Amino acid sequence: MAHMANPPVAILVYSDDSTVRASVRASLGSKVGPELGDKEIHEFATAAALHAYIDSRPSGRVADLIILDAEAVPEGGMGIARALKDEVFQCPPVLLIIARPDDAWLAKWSRAEATVVHPIDPFAFSNVVSELLTSNSSKGQSHLV
Repeated sequence: MAHMANPPVAILVYSDDSTVRASVRASLGSKVGPELGDKEIHEFATAAALHAYIDSRPSGRVADLIILDAEAVPEGGMGIARALKDEVFQCPPVLLIIARPDDAWLAKWSRAEATVVHPIDPFAFSNVVSELLTSNSSKGQSHLV
């Protein structure tokens, strides 16, 4: 019997800034973590495109992780995170990229599971992503990098 490969880890990335999306992609590297295998990244420059993608998914798996830029305009990642937590059944963990450590309280309001601060530290970022993806109990926890 042939060994079935795990499906790739699905990560959604939203930012109106292409440099932020590129930084996220570079920080994730070729593999999220050795135990997680390959990944597929879906990038969105507008909130409308992100919502359309999520709405088009059949009930069930939307993604394994959603990464949102809190500073995106005109619709910021914090508001999107809060809406997703209210609207998506079994919403995957959300990682918010925030401008300042002092914004962590707003990220908590948005119900994001984790935050990282601009500029992204690739090592810390990949550790938080790996932890969110491998943790069975990530809901309700808050990680600040």
